[in-house]
Amino acid sequence: MSTAVAFAAPPSLPSLRGRLAKVPVAAAVALLPWLLVLAAQHETPWVVLDLVEFAALLSLDGLLRRRSAAAPWAAAATAALLAADALADVSLAGPGHAVLTALAMACCVELPLAVVCLLLGRGVRVRQGFDS
Repeated sequence: MSTAVAFAAPPSLPSLRGRLAKVPVAAAVALLPWLLVLAAQHETPWVVLDLVEFAALLSLDGLLRRRSAAAPWAAAATAALLAADALADVSLAGPGHAVLTALAMACCVELPLAVVCLLLGRGVRVRQGFDS
């Protein structure tokens, strides 16, 4: 009795890029409950920083959808914001569990999201014609 095992081909680069293109808007939506938590705790500086990240992620999504020439710049700015947020979280965290939580968030969420933004910005194919 012979059993053939079919292996799925790895996703092609365009399909992977298509999946990654949904990440900025998904991350922006995921920020909303966290913003409510921060606002309830009166953490105004963190609310402002996360609101700027929210706006940057949504702006990046819009520019990527339009295939704008500004998308790589927006991707770089968004990645810089995310990296700065990770650095601030880790450097300002208290000892013990707080710093471990900040490191986990930086390594598992903020910095990987920054890399995805850079990859998306790098892979944009600019639409020909006027780009406003």
